[in-house]
Amino acid sequence: MIIWLVIGFFVCQRLIEMLVAKRNEKKVNMVAMHAGFFVSLMVEVWVLNRPPSPYFLVVLIFLLAAQLIRYWALCSLGTYWNTKILVVPNAMMVKKGPYRWLKHPNYVVVAIELLLIPLLFNAYFTAILFTCLNAWMMAVRIQTEEKALNQYLLN
Repeated sequence: MIIWLVIGFFVCQRLIEMLVAKRNEKKVNMVAMHAGFFVSLMVEVWVLNRPPSPYFLVVLIFLLAAQLIRYWALCSLGTYWNTKILVVPNAMMVKKGPYRWLKHPNYVVVAIELLLIPLLFNAYFTAILFTCLNAWMMAVRIQTEEKALNQYLLN
């Protein structure tokens, strides 16, 4: 029963983020990897009858702490936050909040989630698969973001 509460929380959180992103940029589409993540998690837990981890509360505390970092990052970006790669002309680089120390704090939070949410339920296959997929996607995405930003700064 607790799996549905945890998954429901994170699914609702993703939906709210999508609404915020839609407000900031009209053509936002949900990334298939995140949908696949939740499907994989539910299937693995259900098919393999995975019980909650004995470290459930500790892992959950780390996940909730990560959410504080996520919203700190989102609030620091304000209306510049979006799920798409957008370069806003004449905008200053954000160097407040967690961006003082990390260039991509929200990506760190997503990596933490993709590892720890499955570990709440001993879903090791999902944790490993989506941690690896996310690492690959982030390598491509961060490179693309940096290229777009550098092109803007050079003009």
